[in-house]
Amino acid sequence: LSTNILTRFTSTTMIQNEDLRALKNYVTAQDAVQYDHLSPGTILIDLTHSNLKQRHIEIRFDLHDSIGFLRDRIHQKTGTPPSFQHLQIKIRGDPTTILSEIPPNTDNDMKLGYYSLVSGVHVVHCVDVDPHSGSRGGRYEDVSLVEKYRMTEEEYNKRRGTLRDWERKQKAKDPTFSLAKHAKQHREMVEAQRQAKLGLPLPKGFEWDERNKRVVRIEEEEEVVKKHEEDTEFPKESVEGIEVGMRCEAKPGSRRGEVAFVGEILELGGFWVGVRFDEPVAKSDGKVKGKEYFEANPGYGGFLRGKNVQVGD
Repeated sequence: LSTNILTRFTSTTMIQNEDLRALKNYVTAQDAVQYDHLSPGTILIDLTHSNLKQRHIEIRFDLHDSIGFLRDRIHQKTGTPPSFQHLQIKIRGDPTTILSEIPPNTDNDMKLGYYSLVSGVHVVHCVDVDPHSGSRGGRYEDVSLVEKYRMTEEEYNKRRGTLRDWERKQKAKDPTFSLAKHAKQHREMVEAQRQAKLGLPLPKGFEWDERNKRVVRIEEEEEVVKKHEEDTEFPKESVEGIEVGMRCEAKPGSRRGEVAFVGEILELGGFWVGVRFDEPVAKSDGKVKGKEYFEANPGYGGFLRGKNVQVGD
């Protein structure tokens, strides 16, 4: 919590809350001695700029430093060349009162001690007098003024070595691959490795490979059984008589559409019917875990078991 912020708040507000009063006392307890550790001749001065919101707090100087040295520091921090710096010495917390003016044509060999600068009391404000200054109009700070580079989907798809390119390669090896699935499996593996390192029991689905001295994932017996049951319950015969291009009605809801896919879907298990509906009454776009089985607009595609599809006009 900044002492300046707290001071501004408390100077205009009567603090009734005991906790806030205690906080104020705690934060400001060392204000009277906070600069006592500085060596003689050293000062800490705030630097501000007419075109910038940024405030450089307590920059270290020596009273024997010259005005030229001060201008160079301001140039480094704000980008305004010394020849365009009109400096003003103000009191911290009172930006309207100007104690001294230092125009650009001032002798740069003059020492800061001449102006009796005091740590925590004075601020050096730079007025940028360059009519073509790069910092005018917020151009150094307002990111909304920066023209952002935007890449089209087509351009990004053509690039190699991108995340999307890597995802395509993984899907070519495994049609069920998805980034979400990969991230989930990675998190699970990291957690299993952590538990193995701590000597804790491994999570379900993992075991310790003694030969290679590492944690490995094992396929859950339940998942194998479930997939086998689905394949057995919904075999090829379950979609018999249903062909692509047929008009159909799907249950529940008596939704009407056209058969766009008939076949086995490994990601879901068993045989399915893909329907492209006449209206947006579904939740799919013809894809399952990123793999496209038929084309459909979002909300117009759905996958159903053969028993829920009645074909014919």
